[in-house]
Amino acid sequence: MSRRSGILEFAVLGLLRESPMHGYELRKRLNTSLGVFRAFSYGTLYPCLKTLVASGWLIEEPGSTAEDALAAPLAGRRAKIVYRLTAEGKEHFEELLSQTGPDAYEDEHFAARFAFFGQTSRDVRMRVLEGRRSRLEERLEKMRASLARTRERLDDYTLELQRHGMESVEREVRWLNELIESERAGRRDLKGSASEGSAQQNTNNGAPGALPRSGDSLRPDASDDTAT
Repeated sequence: MSRRSGILEFAVLGLLRESPMHGYELRKRLNTSLGVFRAFSYGTLYPCLKTLVASGWLIEEPGSTAEDALAAPLAGRRAKIVYRLTAEGKEHFEELLSQTGPDAYEDEHFAARFAFFGQTSRDVRMRVLEGRRSRLEERLEKMRASLARTRERLDDYTLELQRHGMESVEREVRWLNELIESERAGRRDLKGSASEGSAQQNTNNGAPGALPRSGDSLRPDASDDTAT
């Protein structure tokens, strides 16, 4: 499994943990709530869903709304399929939530992990945030060293672009510092910080991609323990 497909499977399981959905609803949530998946298409999503069904983590059910029930006789097509998380799928997702390895700190994976922090225990949130901060601090050190070596050979525009990249990483590090401080202090009202951080990451080249708006998948009022 590629890293990108693994992130998609993680996000699909996380969204279906909230409620069963049609494929169209899933794609819409992936596009709007998790900006990292804006470029994903049905051609990518449905093979992922089939894989999760084959693994026993999802089941397919016929749509239950009146519109779905009438779809086949009236339009000559099948009713929409609803995807529902199984008990095994829930257990697998919770296992994925507990993982704090290096992949959790990478740009796209971190954005997906952050979107489901409301379902993640505090100790795991802390490890992911601190790991991400450490990764960015290493990246920032390398960027500064590279700039110091090549500054004299760069034209003004290339130099400005590198400075912009560094400033983007520095802003995310400051945002992570605020989140880590809030977690340590036990404060749950992270909506302001999350919204600001999301806006920064949406507009900065050096950031991991769009994070959810504070009203979407991020739910900072969730329990400190992993949701059941």
